[in-house]
Amino acid sequence: MMRCGFCLLLLGALVVSPVPLAAQEAPAPANPPVLDPESPMEDLPDLGIAWPVLPGQAVDPAALPLAPDRAVAEDQDVERRYAVIVEGAGDVESDLLLSRFEALSVLKAGEGKPANIAQIDRRAKEDRTLMEHLLRAVGHYDGKVTTRVEKDGGSSKLAVTMVLTPGPLYRFADVRVEGLDVGTEKGKALLSAFDLSAHDPVNADDVAAAEATLKAAVTQSGYPFATVAPANVALDHETRTATLVVKVVLGAEQTIGKVVVKGNKPPFNAAHVRKLGRWKTGDSFNQARIDDLKRALLATGLVSSVSVEPVKSSTPGVVDLSVSLEQSPPRTVAGEIGYGTGEGLTGDLSWTHRNLIRPEGAVTFRGAIGTQEQSLGAILRMGNFRKRDQVLNARLIASSVNLSAYDARTLEIGASIERQTNIIWQKEWTWSAGLEALITDERDASASVLARQTYLIAAVPLSLAYDGSNNLLDPTSGFRLSLRLAPEKSFKSGGAAYVRGQFDASGYVSVTDSVTLAARIRLGMITGAASLDLAPSRRFYAGGGSSVRGYGYQKIGPRDAFNDPTGGRSLTEFALETRVRIGEFSVVPFFDGGNIYDSALPSVSAFRYGAGIGVRYHSSFGPIRIDVGTPLNRQAGDSRIGVYVSLGQAF
Repeated sequence: MMRCGFCLLLLGALVVSPVPLAAQEAPAPANPPVLDPESPMEDLPDLGIAWPVLPGQAVDPAALPLAPDRAVAEDQDVERRYAVIVEGAGDVESDLLLSRFEALSVLKAGEGKPANIAQIDRRAKEDRTLMEHLLRAVGHYDGKVTTRVEKDGGSSKLAVTMVLTPGPLYRFADVRVEGLDVGTEKGKALLSAFDLSAHDPVNADDVAAAEATLKAAVTQSGYPFATVAPANVALDHETRTATLVVKVVLGAEQTIGKVVVKGNKPPFNAAHVRKLGRWKTGDSFNQARIDDLKRALLATGLVSSVSVEPVKSSTPGVVDLSVSLEQSPPRTVAGEIGYGTGEGLTGDLSWTHRNLIRPEGAVTFRGAIGTQEQSLGAILRMGNFRKRDQVLNARLIASSVNLSAYDARTLEIGASIERQTNIIWQKEWTWSAGLEALITDERDASASVLARQTYLIAAVPLSLAYDGSNNLLDPTSGFRLSLRLAPEKSFKSGGAAYVRGQFDASGYVSVTDSVTLAARIRLGMITGAASLDLAPSRRFYAGGGSSVRGYGYQKIGPRDAFNDPTGGRSLTEFALETRVRIGEFSVVPFFDGGNIYDSALPSVSAFRYGAGIGVRYHSSFGPIRIDVGTPLNRQAGDSRIGVYVSLGQAF
């Protein structure tokens, strides 16, 4: 029976791979090999299929021999999941090899998903070629890569293993940058910008980085029309070394001349564009300053695309700047909704023309309506006023506010100049100075309905701030300081002159990549007038989503006989948060405290404490915040729960 089975097996093999006619007619060898019918057969060459098991043979499929780059000896149509393993990567002198392989690998893209043997085999071949290219890119030009596919332990899952034999690392024997006059200081500086030398590994990343650094140094040194040819690398496989040559053609050094603006209805003229540039006419050409100008033009929000190209001038050694601008839609309609315990629901709707008064004169008409506050106003904002990053603000606002602390109907007119900060250029130091004039008809919460008083108030608000944080909207390290002073004069009952002052400080510490500790303090004081001489709206109040959370808006501090807050002349607040980032969200437990005092100087006594937890969704335009807090030592009339919804972090 065994001999008959062996004959059938031979017949099957002939059907799978017929023998050529010439081979059939060839004479038999003089000493033919003796075949043992009991021994297992070798795998078929060039196929991922093993010989079938003869009837009666007890063979463990997991013990079948596996040829390199071939799949397991199983049904080719059965789909199985697999895991990818890379061996030998520790012998490669590059930290980016595995990350790049995982980003480009077709095996990795399908890892954990069902695939048949033929698909896995094809992916393994593609990834072997990929890995060989990656090895050469990091200087291992003699590297070898083999793959094998086998069962992953006793499970039905497969293990696809890629074995790296990187071989020796090639190094540069000679590095030359041609076309630079190394006899000059500028030539020496440009040569040093190409940060490669003999004995460095032949690494494609290092070569590309050195080329980019050299190109940037050339264009920042006054040569707008210079060319840096791609590096020429010649390998010597016998010595396992390479020679690198980079050719540079500098041309003539250029200075900056005039600015020429082109485009379809550009929002700025050449004079305003020139104001945004951080150079003077006659300065040496510097591409970094040109790139800075592009960002400044885009930051205005008035252009959708911008290009700045150097063009040869009629004057030798001078280059003009051709600025092409495409105007973006200048009008914007925006809305905002918020909620806070004690404040109720608030809604805001605005219409803005961002270039109604050229250049960069944005006019906004804004209306707000809420359960406790309504307002209507017009705001002018002149960006880059007289100099870059300086803003002129003017406003005319009429409002009606009905709070527990006071009822006020106010007409306000004001103007200010400020040095601004933004996401693109987050500045350490900012300041503002302005003038305000208000006429306000107010009723203190403790007064009768008829006891309304009219105040005429003039103020000179001033501010100075330092920002040492690492992010304007969502900081994780650093600190911030700000000081606000406002000398004011109230024309009522002979008038009262006083100074309002407020100091804020906040700090941020990253404990891990996903955990940040944040803390804030606030101190406020009013000197020169008693509380009763101050308009109720000019006093200090505490409590709410941007103050001590857990309490209602303005609910902390002295209260009258009707349990309504009366405000005070000083305040002290603090807040502690732990911000735990989980993907696009953060969970934020917090603990706040503070109080309002009748004295001119703030105190640290009789604090009201609140605690709770918040959630942040980190959108593209900043965090969306929801906080839920509770008062820990609440007074009569305080709610047990406070809810606050707004944009941005609490501080």
